[in-house]
Amino acid sequence: MPSIHPPGGPPAFRGALDRAPAAPHPLVEAAARGELPEWAVVGPERRAHMGRVADLLDAWAVGLGLRGAERVRWRAAGYLHDALRDERAEALRGHVPPGLRALPGALLHGPAAAERLRAAGVDDDGLLSAVAYHTIGDARLDTLGRALYAADFLEPGRSFLEEWRAGLRARMPGDFSAVLLEIARARIENLLARGTSVLPETTAFWNDLVAELR
Repeated sequence: MPSIHPPGGPPAFRGALDRAPAAPHPLVEAAARGELPEWAVVGPERRAHMGRVADLLDAWAVGLGLRGAERVRWRAAGYLHDALRDERAEALRGHVPPGLRALPGALLHGPAAAERLRAAGVDDDGLLSAVAYHTIGDARLDTLGRALYAADFLEPGRSFLEEWRAGLRARMPGDFSAVLLEIARARIENLLARGTSVLPETTAFWNDLVAELR
């Protein structure tokens, strides 16, 4: 990688490298191979989406010079983030932390999956936070969490704004921070256009991104 980057370029790593376990949990290693936990509830289309997100994260990890256990974690996040996306929302609500139980039903699958992973013995705060907050963002997300937020939006199987999103993908991971800001802006503008409230976690995420690029 070049030693000098333009503004918005590859990120200074936010905690992921020094807090990650030395060796991934077996469940995480299996997920990196595309093997989902037995409790996952996903249909064929969802699984295909998860694979595309995992491939995108893997490519970015390589582009950022990550190897070994770090690359495993990034690929696993792509498969694990939607592991409960096709479960009924009300079956998940009681299994997420109390502070997140008021989330709209479509947003419960991230925190619910993170709690299932934690209960299974996964002790990786960066990965668990990435899975939990991949739909809404959070100022506490580390580099993996931010990458998952972006990859979930940019994966090539989605059919909206294809040309614009392809342009953003082409800039990753070299223009990481600036691309992330564009994604967050687009998602917040979409919420506002629909008359939907912006969650406090999303607002804090946006403010954190803006502050970093000043």
